[in-house]
Amino acid sequence: MRRGARFARTKGGARLARIRGMTASVTLLLAGSLLGGCGLLGKPQPLSADAPLTMTVTTPDFANRVLPTQYTCYGQHQPAPSPPLFWSQPPRGTRSIAVVIDDSAAPISPRVYWIAFDIGPDTTDLQPGALPPHARVAYNSAGTASYDPPCPIGSPHTYRLTVYALNTFFDKALPQNPQLLTAWTTIAKHVIARGTVSVLVRPENARSHRSGGSSGSASVNDALASRPRISQFAP
Repeated sequence: MRRGARFARTKGGARLARIRGMTASVTLLLAGSLLGGCGLLGKPQPLSADAPLTMTVTTPDFANRVLPTQYTCYGQHQPAPSPPLFWSQPPRGTRSIAVVIDDSAAPISPRVYWIAFDIGPDTTDLQPGALPPHARVAYNSAGTASYDPPCPIGSPHTYRLTVYALNTFFDKALPQNPQLLTAWTTIAKHVIARGTVSVLVRPENARSHRSGGSSGSASVNDALASRPRISQFAP
């Protein structure tokens, strides 16, 4: 009897583990679907008819739209600062701005490197590693409430820098540092205009700049080991 009971418990535990694993997989897929369809990472929700359909986003400091090494995981100083960004005046009715850096080509679901929100509506630029007063940062795909510098390995990769005009200022409607999915789904409901620019990261150039010609694999390991673990914007 004891052996049979022990077998039943073991079998039941294995079944429970399988169910939990399936639940986690379904949750991940659903999260990817929400992120792709919420108007932030995928197609935008319909914009207000009396507002511009797009905003102009520029990166004048980036030659040929290549993200400079200091804003990637290969930079000499870590944690790397968030990159500078400029955008046109948002449409009338804008109460706040959100800025997102993501990789829509990541496997399974888009990878989010940075999401800053509650940026004042009169703001039209961000300086390196800085946010204006009252602006906050949500958790990214790496699980930190900070800027997660892009770190491609092997070949150049493109990343999107997107500015969203929102018809609300969240304040206490969102936590100081909300979880990624919570931030996405909440912000998506308030988008009235957006603008996007793509930038390229070339790891071969970054490795050469960082290591002075040393082996690529050693440089990559150093860069990965020095990725930020705490928020540079958290109070």
